[in-house]
Amino acid sequence: MLMYIELKSGYSDDGPAWIGYATPSKTGRTIYFNGRALLKLKGQRRASWGGNFVDMETGQSFWVSGVKKNGQDRHWAGTGKILIEAAAVSEYLEATGASALDKSRHEVTHSIVPTDIKKFERIANTSCYDDDLGVGGSAD
Repeated sequence: MLMYIELKSGYSDDGPAWIGYATPSKTGRTIYFNGRALLKLKGQRRASWGGNFVDMETGQSFWVSGVKKNGQDRHWAGTGKILIEAAAVSEYLEATGASALDKSRHEVTHSIVPTDIKKFERIANTSCYDDDLGVGGSAD
């Protein structure tokens, strides 16, 4: 699934951002991307840095969404290039109707790493998560 993912912790709207292929869990409450397991916050809760997902291991806050057809994925107040997974460029261009990447806003990367989903499933099944964070106790 092609997704927009931005680190919010410590950055507000200027955090590192990626467009790439993420793998959702069966329920969609966990997104696996770039070596991370990102857990959806319950309900309409947002982390202190404005994210809607939290990293299972680090507790960092992330904003995760689908890509926007108009290509304006980053928050209007945000700056910085978005790294786009090399394997995802053609699908992104098709989704946005663009003929080429805007090099002032995007940079192609080959550095996206696979995520060991089984590792995170084991962690989730042997750990408890603090309900005050608004995350569940299973990576489903």
